[in-house]
Amino acid sequence: MTLDSESLPYRPCVGVMLINPQGLIFAGQRLDNPVPAWQMPQGGIDDGEKPRAAALRELWEETGVTADLVEFVAKTDDWVTYDLPPDLLGKVWGGKYRGQRQKWFLFRFLGEDRQVNIDMDHPEFSKWCWIGADEMIAAIVPFKRKVYEEVVQVFRPYLA
Repeated sequence: MTLDSESLPYRPCVGVMLINPQGLIFAGQRLDNPVPAWQMPQGGIDDGEKPRAAALRELWEETGVTADLVEFVAKTDDWVTYDLPPDLLGKVWGGKYRGQRQKWFLFRFLGEDRQVNIDMDHPEFSKWCWIGADEMIAAIVPFKRKVYEEVVQVFRPYLA
């Protein structure tokens, strides 16, 4: 039986582009991918949660960076969507979603690198680094590349 992705909704989600004072982007290498896969912090929006609050929560959960260590810079006006590839459809998020609908936030990191802590209760990343926008686009898994290109285009005026 093949799953009809068109009948499934998108998972409401946020993404965070965290930049350092040089305009470089935080990239974390995912723990759950056998092939090196790098991405920016992202995650689902809880019921009743506002997107910006979800973005700050996800940032903290994945990087240990707290709200007092960042400055809000910008957000995407529209939601950005992506569909899961066929081999993941029905396997992630309990098979309830066809992909994600994301609101992206750009925050400037005001802290020091030593204040980034990816060794959290439920770690998502095995290592992290600061990279340029084009490197970030090249490092993301192919099915999310269009999203990253769109987000970088929106936030590029604020980057190195």
